[in-house]
Amino acid sequence: MARPERRDRRTPSVLLAVAAAATALVAVRDPHGGGYGLCPVLALTGWFCPTCGGLRAVHDLTAGDLAGAWAMNPLVTLAVPVAALALVAWTIRAWTGRRARQLPTWLVITAGAVAVLFALLRNLPALAPVLAPHLR
Repeated sequence: MARPERRDRRTPSVLLAVAAAATALVAVRDPHGGGYGLCPVLALTGWFCPTCGGLRAVHDLTAGDLAGAWAMNPLVTLAVPVAALALVAWTIRAWTGRRARQLPTWLVITAGAVAVLFALLRNLPALAPVLAPHLR
């Protein structure tokens, strides 16, 4: 007799818990004052990576400061809510026994291309005032 397929509930649940804990930490410990270390890409190259300013953007999002988050990293400001919803949806699907959906290859490639393009554009002097992190 065939056994029913067992759904992996642990992976999405653990990732959701880790993401919630990390967000809570960033919410209470303001990265605008430092203390989280340097971005290795920025330290080694002097270039802003696609996620530079991301911790400050998440902190500002948790405080309800959308303009502040946008000034730190527009890409992270847009991606965090989408990623949070996707993680919650994955967790719900796992716990209700529905099959997880595979991300389309074109979506993964597009997301990578957007991150690379964003990194390049935010380091151009003409676009730096708009796309680079605004330090307070």
